[in-house]
Amino acid sequence: MLEVVDLTKRYGAVRALDGFTLTVAAGEVTGLIGHNGAGKSTFVDVVCGLVRPDAGTVTIAGRGDLGVAPQQIALYPAVTAREHLRLFGRLAGLRRRALASAIDEVIDSLALGDFLDRRAGLLSGGQQRRVQAATALLHRPGLILMDEPTAGADPPTRRSLLATLRRRALDGAAVLYTTHYLPELVELEATLAVARRGRVIARGSAADLLGDLPGEVRLRAAGCDEVRVRTCDPAAALVTLLEATPGPIEEIDLRKPSLDDLYQSLAA
Repeated sequence: MLEVVDLTKRYGAVRALDGFTLTVAAGEVTGLIGHNGAGKSTFVDVVCGLVRPDAGTVTIAGRGDLGVAPQQIALYPAVTAREHLRLFGRLAGLRRRALASAIDEVIDSLALGDFLDRRAGLLSGGQQRRVQAATALLHRPGLILMDEPTAGADPPTRRSLLATLRRRALDGAAVLYTTHYLPELVELEATLAVARRGRVIARGSAADLLGDLPGEVRLRAAGCDEVRVRTCDPAAALVTLLEATPGPIEEIDLRKPSLDDLYQSLAA
C-alpha cells in the first residue's frame, strides 16, 4: 500500500507538487491522470526516492519492495533483453532458481521470447517498453509504479502489459498507473486520481466521478441538420427530440459521459 500526504516540491518559482495527497491500497489499480505539468512524473520520482520533497511524507506499507517503469526508456543499449532481466533480478535479490523462475514468468506474461538475445538498442519502441516493464515486475513488488508505460507502444505491448498488471493487482500488488490513454484505465478497472497544478483534485471510482457529468444525444432526420444535445438524462432528451422532429429518423446516437469528459471538466 502507498500513502502520500501533503507532498510539496519547488523548482525555483514553480511548485511541481503543492500538497499532493494520494493513497493506493493493496490490490488496487489507480490511474493518475492530468495535463502535462500537473505533477505526475515529479510525484513518481519522489516516491521512488529520485527526488527529495520539500515537505510531506511517503509511506509504503506491507510488502515494501518497489517496481518502477519510468516514462523515459532507461535500458542499456548494448545489453540484451535477457541480460537486463538477469541484472535487475540480481539487484532485487533474486538468485539461482528464484531468478530463473521469475525470468521465465515475465518472458511468458510480456511475450519477450522472440527478442531476448537482441541488444536493447536494436529493439523497437514497443519491445523496449516490454523489457522495461519486465525489469519493474520481475521481483513481484508489492508496489508497482508505471509512468506512461505504453507511450508509443504497439497494440501487442499494450495488451500484454495491461493484462499482466491486472493479474498483479489481483495477487495483491498496489499499482499506480499514469497515462494519457484514458481507455486503458477502463480496461484496468482502475480507480481514478485527477491531478492539477501539483495536487489531486478528484479521487474515486469512474462511476462516482462520471455520475454528474452530461452525456450527449445526437439525432439526424431526413432533410434536417444534425441535432446535438448535452444532457445528464440522454434517454429523456431523446424522447423529447423524437416528439419534436418531423420526418423519418436516419441516425440516433446516445453517448454516456466518458473519462475524456471527466478529464476536461476537472483538469481544463
